[in-house]
Amino acid sequence: MTRTLILPGLHNSEPGHWQSRWEAQDRTLLRVNQEDWETPHCADWIARLDEALGLAELDTVLVAHSAACALVAHWAVGDSSRRVRAALLVAPSDPEATSFPSEATGFAPIPMLRLRFPSIVVASSNDPYVTLSRAQAFAAAWGSEFVMIGDAGHINSASGLGDWAQGLALLKTLRKTAVENVSQIVRRKRMPKETSGGGAPRSSPRTTTAFSAGFSRAFP
Repeated sequence: MTRTLILPGLHNSEPGHWQSRWEAQDRTLLRVNQEDWETPHCADWIARLDEALGLAELDTVLVAHSAACALVAHWAVGDSSRRVRAALLVAPSDPEATSFPSEATGFAPIPMLRLRFPSIVVASSNDPYVTLSRAQAFAAAWGSEFVMIGDAGHINSASGLGDWAQGLALLKTLRKTAVENVSQIVRRKRMPKETSGGGAPRSSPRTTTAFSAGFSRAFP
């Protein structure tokens, strides 16, 4: 079983934002709420993401927007649990650019290391917070598929995308990929190990996941 976590950027995602619209329509999407949306430090956001990932033993798909894409890149450097199976990284703002809000700290320099899970970077040709070439560089460094959707600004509420059907289709593709990857891992772990002398196969571990009944829809 997999779950999907919504990771908004600075100032959170308002009701008209595609992240919020998706969350309202699909109750399996869970938002990670940060304590400080206005003047955040990246380390605090990483800690909250770690907390959210630890609340249930489930494989996870991340849906990040803006500064939250940098959050995912920083988090991935220090994580070894492989709990995240895929990530949709939309309009990754550039923490090293002069346009990046000065009230957000600790996001630069952004890690340029390959992610250990499948990912898609979605960019716009006229995003005020990242140049197209820089977004392409992020995708290349992270090993992500790169999707350019034309002139869509920061791919937020002001972009007039509504429910953003194209993005939702990309998420569905990643969710399918995540489920298939988990199934392959489980099958490999269930295969009996080699035996010697014709004896019975050695026991092999099985992986299980559980969804807590007390799991909150929005992480406090």
